Amino acid sequence: MHKAAVSAVPVFKLYGETAAWPTPDLLHCESIAERSRVHDWEIKPHRHADLVQLLYVQTGTAELEVEGVEHRVQQASLQVVPALSVHGFRFSQDVQGHVLSLAQPLVQQLSALLDSPPLARAACYPAAGQQRYLDTLFDSIAEEYSVQQPGRELMLQSLISALLVWVGRRSLDQTRAEAQVQDRGRAHLQGFTGLLEARFREHLPIEHYAAELGISAAHLNALCRRLAGQSALQMINQRLLLEAKRSLVYTAMTINQVADSLGFSEPAYFSRFFKRSTGQSPKDFRLQR
Repeated sequence: MHKAAVSAVPVFKLYGETAAWPTPDLLHCESIAERSRVHDWEIKPHRHADLVQLLYVQTGTAELEVEGVEHRVQQASLQVVPALSVHGFRFSQDVQGHVLSLAQPLVQQLSALLDSPPLARAACYPAAGQQRYLDTLFDSIAEEYSVQQPGRELMLQSLISALLVWVGRRSLDQTRAEAQVQDRGRAHLQGFTGLLEARFREHLPIEHYAAELGISAAHLNALCRRLAGQSALQMINQRLLLEAKRSLVYTAMTINQVADSLGFSEPAYFSRFFKRSTGQSPKDFRLQR
């Protein structure tokens, strides 16, 4: 799905319309097919100034992009699109589902009843074992929206409140899961630095450290880059370099002895490593200190 610059993205009330809000309600409900069919099943990147949207894909395939993050959905999922978020969608022709558009005043009114605003950030939540519940909820909203009956506004607000509670709970679950992943990542990084401190002179491959931690080398590299700002190999080399500098400055060891103490098989290899890392030979570095 192609990207579009934010400044060039139009602001619509509803996609493909520039007319006023089409109903006196503070919400609008339609099927995904109803609007996307007339646009060849693709809703190009755009944004809404004062609307929050909940897009529920029940069946079919969808590519959902919000603020540059894309989800390819092939199972029942609910996509939250906050106001002013640039978003675009592409659907298979057999797609079934609903699009619920909520005006900001209604969102603020209902969100005030919850501990945290569930529609403040973009997220895609798989329905998983709760598809039947979501199917019933969205079908009830669509039915209530389409027919004028006594108590319609109260019923719609009640149904939407139930939906927001569902989203809020899933958001909280996701936040907790992300926190657990972060905690595990920090624990793995701490374990790596501990192993590195004990064994950096052995010039062990990254795969060895990763195996000691019970993770893959790619995962270890990703953790190091995300939490330490450098790759695992860079961290190993930095630790070797630090010890080399300490030895050159604070001991009387020869350069050959320093190389041997750091596990280098040849002094020439150590000298090349040091100069590549600092721009100076070990001898020049020592003379300048």
